Amino acid sequence: MDQTDYPEKTCTIERLITRQDDIERVLTGKKRAQRRNGVYAYPGETMILGNHRFIITAVYRQTVGEMNDQDARREGQADKETYLAHIRNIHPGIPLSPKMAMWVHEFEQDPV
Repeated sequence: MDQTDYPEKTCTIERLITRQDDIERVLTGKKRAQRRNGVYAYPGETMILGNHRFIITAVYRQTVGEMNDQDARREGQADKETYLAHIRNIHPGIPLSPKMAMWVHEFEQDPV
């Protein structure tokens, strides 16, 4: 997919990861994905966290029902249930139904 295959961004890449606990998970290598309701970045874009560069490697849609424990570990959580509890804590009352779709932003640290 190139950028024309994605919808218009709903926010900027600088807002993709803003919570300090999530930033720490990224910097320690425990977090390599971020789910959002909209598109915040396109593949190939770079974000800076704690003086480190991270490259967006993939952006795709996934429903809560499709998500598995491995996906949750890329989010820096132990398993899917822990991830969902984390999201409910951040967003009380969020309707996390199996059909709810989110945009997954995967990234890796720039080796340079």
